[in-house]
Amino acid sequence: MPVLMNVAPDLLTQITDPVQLVSLLGAVMQLAAYALMQLGRLPSQSYPYQLANVIGSFMMTVVATLNHEYGFILMEAIWFLTSAYGLVKLLRSQPKATPAA
Repeated sequence: MPVLMNVAPDLLTQITDPVQLVSLLGAVMQLAAYALMQLGRLPSQSYPYQLANVIGSFMMTVVATLNHEYGFILMEAIWFLTSAYGLVKLLRSQPKATPAA
């Protein structure tokens, strides 16, 4: 039990670090979107899915860059670019509103 008591304060300090909070939020956004898509609750061609991936992967890319994690930078940057492409494609596929006469 004393081992757990020594770990808990350090873990709390790490979790409340702003960089770790950004990392956790970004990961939750990406994983939640993916899980909801796999469960059939969120279409992959929807704004919430694309936005969660764009924002989450951007946050994770920033954290990876700050920590000099090059493999992680590559993975998250590619995820971001792919998601941004999907979002732009989705935006362009929407019908244009015609101005009222």
